[in-house]
Amino acid sequence: MLKQGLELKQTQKLSPLQIQTIKLIELPIQELEQRVRKELEENPVLDEDLPKEKEDEGETPREVSLSEYKEDDAIPSYRLRTDNYSKEERPQYSTFSVKESFTQSLQEQLGYRQLTEHQYAVASFLIGSLDDDGYLRRGLDNIVDDLSFRANIETTEEELLEMLKVIQEFEPAGVGARDLRECLLIQIRNFKKTPDVEVAVKILKNHFHEFTSKHYQKIMTRMNITEDQLRGAISKILKLNPSPGGQIDDSYSDQAQQIVPDFVLEYQDGELKLSMPRFSIPELRVNRKYAELLMDAANSSEREKKEAAAFVKKKLDSAKWFVEAIKQRHNTLSSTMQAIVDYQRDYFIDGDEAHLKPMVLKDIAEKTGYDISTISRVVNSKYIETHFGIYSLKYFFSEGLENQDGEEVSTRELKKALLECVESEDKHKPLTDDELVVKMTEKGYKVARRTIAKYRDQLGIPKARLRKEI
Repeated sequence: MLKQGLELKQTQKLSPLQIQTIKLIELPIQELEQRVRKELEENPVLDEDLPKEKEDEGETPREVSLSEYKEDDAIPSYRLRTDNYSKEERPQYSTFSVKESFTQSLQEQLGYRQLTEHQYAVASFLIGSLDDDGYLRRGLDNIVDDLSFRANIETTEEELLEMLKVIQEFEPAGVGARDLRECLLIQIRNFKKTPDVEVAVKILKNHFHEFTSKHYQKIMTRMNITEDQLRGAISKILKLNPSPGGQIDDSYSDQAQQIVPDFVLEYQDGELKLSMPRFSIPELRVNRKYAELLMDAANSSEREKKEAAAFVKKKLDSAKWFVEAIKQRHNTLSSTMQAIVDYQRDYFIDGDEAHLKPMVLKDIAEKTGYDISTISRVVNSKYIETHFGIYSLKYFFSEGLENQDGEEVSTRELKKALLECVESEDKHKPLTDDELVVKMTEKGYKVARRTIAKYRDQLGIPKARLRKEI
């Protein structure tokens, strides 16, 4: 049986300005520049301001400011320029260096091979199927189907394997492997044939599981080799690269070709000075003809003029919201970063991780008065340049635990101390998690065994048995 009734709900609808601001806050500085340029291209009302000296010299017609247009529901006044930005056309940014991409390098090497057009297409598709670390982890049967449905290319597993063997000859050595064992074997076969190399090949081919589990005694027994022979073979294996794709910096992508810091923090005369990189955001103005169109249409009864005026008014509103959102974005980012700097002042002075205090998004939200979701958007994909390096804003956030003196220390500091314990251990008798608890206690940190195991996993540190060396 259906029942009908009335239910009163209270909902909050975001204004166009709020929506615009939220979207802009999420953008790092480079994407913001692209967004501004896109808005200039798509909104015919907007023009990029020209410096006065250039305007006087040229024959560019006079522009009319948006604020000159008035009507019954007049557009509220707002600042068309944010005072924080420079008029410099192309600012000089500090960026991370960018090398040739992994995929580009392989495609270039493929171009030197004498292949048919069909073989080239198959091999190119294989290259595009590799993971970031250079492995092909998808089954050849699945790739056969993908080539058929997505690229309309008919092939077989045999042909795929043939083209994969071609790719496995490329640099960096080991690329195109389907697992770690194959990756290491591809590399070591390029080594000069020595007794150590021959033993290493046999270990990888026949005793790989025992090797990765560090069951060295089993290997020596089954292969009937001495400890010195095993040690020599392992020394060769350890020179191999388990992640060949990582040899080439793949930070060059379609989405972001370089990383530009959104903030710059300088330490001068005992003071921390925060700034945002100079960025050319043009002053926005409306063409004179659009203003005249609105003014003429204000008292006109002509339908076409009224419709044209409505169109221009819509674009004017869009321009107003966009510029105001740019201003609010700057204020939000500036306030948030300043709060982080104030919170972590001791750390930003010298960059010592021991001075990095536990800090979560809620801490900064309380200091700034913004929502946690806003702080999260500010922190996401943003970077700061300091006198000791360039860091993602996410780097400064971590939970905390108490030390023996009852002081709260960051998990980052605890992980650093744990790593130091592991690095200084006797590799012939690695420290167990229980022994690491004792070592951390000696350093003044109260950490449970399960916490040690958790941090060890996060740091990529294997268990004691797997850290053992002969």
